[in-house]
Amino acid sequence: MVRHRVCTGGGRCEWFIKAPDPRLRAGIGSYRGFRARAGVPQERLVVPSGRVSLLIGFGGELRVGGGRPGAGAARHASVVSGLHTRARVLGHGGEFHGVETALAPWAAYRLFGGASLAELGDVLTDPADVLGARCRTLGERLADAPGWDERFALLDETLLAWTADAAPEHTVAPAVLEAWRLLHQAQGHMRIREVADRTGWSLRHLESRFREQIGLSPKRLARVLRLRHAVEELTAGRGAADTASVCGFYDQSHLGREFKELTGMPPGRWLAAGGTANAAWIAG
Repeated sequence: MVRHRVCTGGGRCEWFIKAPDPRLRAGIGSYRGFRARAGVPQERLVVPSGRVSLLIGFGGELRVGGGRPGAGAARHASVVSGLHTRARVLGHGGEFHGVETALAPWAAYRLFGGASLAELGDVLTDPADVLGARCRTLGERLADAPGWDERFALLDETLLAWTADAAPEHTVAPAVLEAWRLLHQAQGHMRIREVADRTGWSLRHLESRFREQIGLSPKRLARVLRLRHAVEELTAGRGAADTASVCGFYDQSHLGREFKELTGMPPGRWLAAGGTANAAWIAG
């Protein structure tokens, strides 16, 4: 079932959301189609999420900058974003149309044909640079589809085929997958030495393979996961001191320093700027 909602009033932005085929859901988040008709330039700050983002645009241009609104930005029609550890500013000139989905990094490693996700860490590029001509073909077919039901069905068909075609050597190592699972289960609040011990690998070997197949070192991913946990708690209304305690920070000052380093602003300012909506616009 496709869910449709209108945001920002006056039909300026429409979202069309649908869960992927059940066979894909372990590693692929909901498909999110969108059409923005703001008429004036828009910018939103996006915090790290621990997911790989694949966005295929049908019209308009996405501007991607660093963590400071108004700064210079690269321009893309479609983008793939590896795991990143700093907030980004995403914007468009007032019109933008496309579809986006967030991938667990182990699922991205398989779909991307075993391409080193370390090369996509803190990087955003054209999906064709990673997926080749098949991505351009998918984009053309999505743009030509008559509606969102047909687009989402095409995404299911395509991603299932790409998954089935993946070579066995393009599957994430079981120890790497287990380390990723442990860190997510602990929401980043777990010693990396303990993670390595639980996988049976040496710390050095785990770090090397984890970077290759996930995109960041285990320690850097843990920082991102703690940040995301803090974002969830703060936007749910929990106070900063309690959030720091629940999310594994030493104290409120530690939370503030980490939050500012990864998002470019302290928690209070981020919330005042509409952090909930900004974080949800696109998964990064």
